[in-house]
Amino acid sequence: MSDPDIEKIQARKMKEMKEKAAAMEKAAAAEKAKSAAQVRAKTPKEMVLSYLYDRGDEVLKAAYAQYPAQTEAVVTKIAELIQSGEIQSRISGGELLSLFRSIGLRVRIDTSIKIEQDGKLVSFSEKLKQNE
Repeated sequence: MSDPDIEKIQARKMKEMKEKAAAMEKAAAAEKAKSAAQVRAKTPKEMVLSYLYDRGDEVLKAAYAQYPAQTEAVVTKIAELIQSGEIQSRISGGELLSLFRSIGLRVRIDTSIKIEQDGKLVSFSEKLKQNE
């Protein structure tokens, strides 16, 4: 083989590799756009729920039960902040409760203290009654 033949083969191979790279890039961009569309398709509540942890879902449920209109406004704003990238970390239940309280919504959460006694969990109030 002469040099012109080798150059033709190399040029053809290079062209094929560029076409494959362009096709892979296009597929990756389409996949990214598809996943971005799926994120946008979520409702604000679903988006915020996906960012909550550590009893955050319980706090949100209690807030919706006690202050539905105000909670919807707060959730919509949080979802906007998530979409814009200003909120990147997950939100704990305590942080969400603190947020609601800081804007004047006194969300009440049912809490109970349990103590282990003889292998069973007993409420703190029952334990105090037994000691009397």
